[in-house]
Amino acid sequence: MCSDVVVSRPHYDSRAVAQGVPEKDHLVEVPQPSSGLATAGYRSAKYTPTEWFSNYQNLLQQAGTDCHEATSLQRASRTLYQDTDASTFKTQAEGTRLLGERLQEIHYWKSELQRHIEQLLADTESLVAVKTRLEKALDATEIPYAIATDNLNCRARRLGADLVRDTVEEELFKEVDLIRSVQALLKRTTAQVVSQIKLNREAKHTLEMDWSDKYQAYHFDDHSGRHSNMSSDTQHHPSSASMQEQVSSHPSWTKFTQDNLSKAVQEEQATNSLRALVEQVLQDTAEDLRVQCSSVDRAFSERCVELNEAKTQLNIQLKQILEQIGAQEKNIVALQQAIHNKEAPLRVAQSRLYLRSLRPNMELCRDEPQLSLEGEVKQIDAILASLHQKLSKARESLSRLEESRMVLEKDINCKTHSLFIEREKCMTHRKRYPTTSALSGY
Repeated sequence: MCSDVVVSRPHYDSRAVAQGVPEKDHLVEVPQPSSGLATAGYRSAKYTPTEWFSNYQNLLQQAGTDCHEATSLQRASRTLYQDTDASTFKTQAEGTRLLGERLQEIHYWKSELQRHIEQLLADTESLVAVKTRLEKALDATEIPYAIATDNLNCRARRLGADLVRDTVEEELFKEVDLIRSVQALLKRTTAQVVSQIKLNREAKHTLEMDWSDKYQAYHFDDHSGRHSNMSSDTQHHPSSASMQEQVSSHPSWTKFTQDNLSKAVQEEQATNSLRALVEQVLQDTAEDLRVQCSSVDRAFSERCVELNEAKTQLNIQLKQILEQIGAQEKNIVALQQAIHNKEAPLRVAQSRLYLRSLRPNMELCRDEPQLSLEGEVKQIDAILASLHQKLSKARESLSRLEESRMVLEKDINCKTHSLFIEREKCMTHRKRYPTTSALSGY
């Protein structure tokens, strides 16, 4: 007879295991058999049939319970993993779809940002070109200013009565004031352009930063969308599912980009308006300067005509004066000759009277010859007095004619000097006046 003792197998409570409860030891303590005479008079270590049957039934019952529980658990597990597989697949597919939509949205905004970045770059380059034109136009105004001030300085060296504040001088002062106003306007406009260039670059930098962020986000989302259950580069990141700090919501994310684009559009519109304003300013200032230049040139031409006419009249008058001086000199010579010619008859008459005054006694008679001689002397004296008077007046006239000649010659010299200043100094210098295109910054 076999000496092995039958024992029941350990009982494992599957529900306790599932719930994490420590297992209890259900081993049945089986008394060890005794042998020999040491067990004489005591109970045998063998089970009774009742105990055997009870143990058998317990084993069957426990095995049935375990099988039922295992079947139920298997069925529940199968339902669970089937449902979770479907749910996980659906959730993953939805996430992939949303990532695709997100990629399209990021691509749209990235394209918009790129378009406005390129537009701002083009606008900034155009403003830089406009700024260069303004600087060239401002430099070009220095030539008219130098010409106008040089004209005023040259005309200040006119002589005598020609040093007059005439139309030319008034137009030159207008030209100087206009050039100063144009220079101030060009400087203010240049400052506006520089400020707009700075704003454009700031807006472009903001868009570039936003575009760079979206480029990286697109790369990450695109890489995320390409992940699948078969991907070998996936790994566990337990903390990635937690809420991140300083994250933006979708409305705030959209509004951020829209605000950046709105600012860019605002700067683009401001650039267009400023560019049109600069074009108008350059055109108007160039036209105004050229119109004033034409006014000054016309005033110079009219003044030269006036000086020429005055000089011509003075020359005509000087010619007449010279003719009168020559005639008057001849007249003086003739008067002097006439006076000289009357001296001999006067001496004869006076000698006759003197000799007749020596007649003695009753011979000293006022006879006809005596009366005739006395009358002759008086007549010659009157004629000489008249001739001397005419000679004096002729000499005075000659002196006045000489003074007039000197005044005329001096005035003619002044007119000649003024014409030299107007034509050779001023009008010749004004030929260097910049063209309209140069004044427009080209």
